[in-house]
Amino acid sequence: MFGPEGILIALIVLTMALALFLFVRPPATAGAGERIVAFIALFILPALCLGGGFSAHIEHSKETKSCTSCHAMQPYGRSLYVDDPNYIPAAHFQNHRIPPETACYQCHADYTFYGTLKDKFAGLERVYIQYVSGPPKHIKFKGRYSNGQCLRCHAGARDFEENPVHQAIRSELASSQMSCISSGCHDTVHNVTALDHLKFWRPAQ
Repeated sequence: MFGPEGILIALIVLTMALALFLFVRPPATAGAGERIVAFIALFILPALCLGGGFSAHIEHSKETKSCTSCHAMQPYGRSLYVDDPNYIPAAHFQNHRIPPETACYQCHADYTFYGTLKDKFAGLERVYIQYVSGPPKHIKFKGRYSNGQCLRCHAGARDFEENPVHQAIRSELASSQMSCISSGCHDTVHNVTALDHLKFWRPAQ
């Protein structure tokens, strides 16, 4: 059975074969039926390949290994192995509170290419920075981290709902008026500037 990527590859090969055939044998488009085939081969199939390729790349970009393949993101990937339960991303990643294969996407899925149209343009800006001007030495998150990314998993969970601190500020958390990662709460996130002085967890092979 072909998977989605296998189907896409087969479609690309078919498109190229038909386009090459039409290029080598222009008389093959003499009849009305042949022109329809030519239109499909030269316009419809390439559009399907483009759409399928874009979709496949978006799915691939959700993988943790895709995010951490960028040099600028490697310290953030390394921070997932910090041996300290106070490091929120590390604790979630190591204890499989989120799928480790898509750890970055699980917590950052509401902006850049995964967010609104405005966010997608911001994502394109980041692509430009990565490949043209070069990433900054210190990456700073623009805007405010939405509590919705936390609450979509934690809301309804017993240990969250029965926590008296959470109960006292439940409405502020739901509206993001107070951030989950604000000072005094879960405020140790990636903290990549301190990595050289920390102990790391090594998963069993």
